[in-house]
Amino acid sequence: MHGRSRTFRLYRPARLSLSTPVPLVVMLHGALGSGRQAETTYGWNAMADRHGFVVAYPDGLNRSWAVSPDCCGSPARDGVDDVAFIAETVATVSARLPVDPDRIYATGISNGGMLAYRLACDTTTFAAIGVVAGTLLGPCPTPAPISLLHIHGTADGVIPYDGRPGVLDNRGAGPLPVRINGGPVSDQIDRWRELARCPTPEVRTTGVVTSSLARCPDGRDVDLITVAGAGHQWPGATQPIAERLLGLDPPSTALTATESIWTFFDAHPRVV
Repeated sequence: MHGRSRTFRLYRPARLSLSTPVPLVVMLHGALGSGRQAETTYGWNAMADRHGFVVAYPDGLNRSWAVSPDCCGSPARDGVDDVAFIAETVATVSARLPVDPDRIYATGISNGGMLAYRLACDTTTFAAIGVVAGTLLGPCPTPAPISLLHIHGTADGVIPYDGRPGVLDNRGAGPLPVRINGGPVSDQIDRWRELARCPTPEVRTTGVVTSSLARCPDGRDVDLITVAGAGHQWPGATQPIAERLLGLDPPSTALTATESIWTFFDAHPRVV
């Protein structure tokens, strides 16, 4: 692609029937991650086995995604078009398998969640996105009609819930730029709800998990789930030894994000 070799992993359940079109989930790893790491960490293969869909795990160049001129890492510095790469990934999978064009979804954590937001803003491919510990960077004035589920821990130090600069933020300076200036998560969700003409959300709290659910016109929903005290992690994930050695936040056990996101996706085909 544009002189670069790009890769992704593809999981197809062994017993998946291809006699009818099937959903596709694109799982976007975070910075320092990879498609293989995402496949082994977040439980999407088991979910695909249970519910009958395929999963693509793309690889970011140098383990990062370009989501703005200042984020993140060498792909942002070099102007990599990761939105185009993900679109080509979807096209490649759709050429091999009978993918339902009305049930294509993107989900990601951290830098991968940022890319999921850019896909919602810059393409018309996806029916819904699921973002974990991410944020929207850059303009998004007229996104395609899409449903959104955002999951975030209130103690996230990398992409803080209140929008202040995180511990990795270098203001986009140097050879590996990281500037995360998306603002408070709640403000972002309010903007998406305004664009979708959503009514006042229903809010309910169970333990440390608070769900703010907005049932919007035309079958669109914009939902926010916060986990009090949770850090920068994917709730319910397994934590590889390498992540523990790096001192990264352990995944919350108060929620299984993969199950929550798939349930949301399953209820939200493309809005016509």
